[in-house]
Amino acid sequence: MSRGGGGVVSGEDACEDGYEGYEDFDRLALDRSGQAEAFDAIGDRLDDAFPHKEGQMVAGRWLAETLPSGSRVLDVGCGTGVPTARQLTDAGHTVVGIDISQGMLKLARDNVPEATFHHVDIVDLRVGGRYGPGGPLELGPFDGVTANFSLLLLPRPEIPYALRTLHAVLRPEGLLTLGMVEADIDDFPIPFLGHSVRVSGYLRDELRQVVRDAGFEITGEDSYSYAPASTDVPPEIQLFLNCRRRA
Repeated sequence: MSRGGGGVVSGEDACEDGYEGYEDFDRLALDRSGQAEAFDAIGDRLDDAFPHKEGQMVAGRWLAETLPSGSRVLDVGCGTGVPTARQLTDAGHTVVGIDISQGMLKLARDNVPEATFHHVDIVDLRVGGRYGPGGPLELGPFDGVTANFSLLLLPRPEIPYALRTLHAVLRPEGLLTLGMVEADIDDFPIPFLGHSVRVSGYLRDELRQVVRDAGFEITGEDSYSYAPASTDVPPEIQLFLNCRRRA
């Protein structure tokens, strides 16, 4: 489960909003360094706790098979690189992964040396941001984007921004796979493999609307009941949306 792509806002990016149409958003400077530190400490136990990733594999297969051969794909919150970056690279695509956890990035580079990985917050991908369209270190554009359980690490008011940011780095008609957990919560602390992380979510009808409002057409949807290995927590409902960027 690639739960590694929330964000710590740093440097000059903490002082710029830069979100066209979202001038009232005032939470970009929220310090979420605890999220990154938790995943640094969790390390490769993440894959041990989530060994069976059927939904993520199915979503990755759709993206790999639907995109033209040799497409550029952005993996947001790439985690350890397994399975998604590995899956897309094996299919012949060029993968660029981003994560806020240096520990996750080290594992991803070891697991998928053919891909390129960067220590980047999703906010830095916005238009005019350091790594976004028009920025000095622009990473895009991309033919596809995958974000598996990374946007749920953001406070709920920021998720529409994040989706519009992904819309902006995609080429017209580009594809997005989005993995979320169905839950009506906002920035809620939960215990996770011995650490505390903060998560957000939507019920599925609201999630669909948020995704559509960000400029995407939903072309497919799957849901899975999933419980981590070696824990006593009840199963969560994982939602996977296959999306296409509208102009």
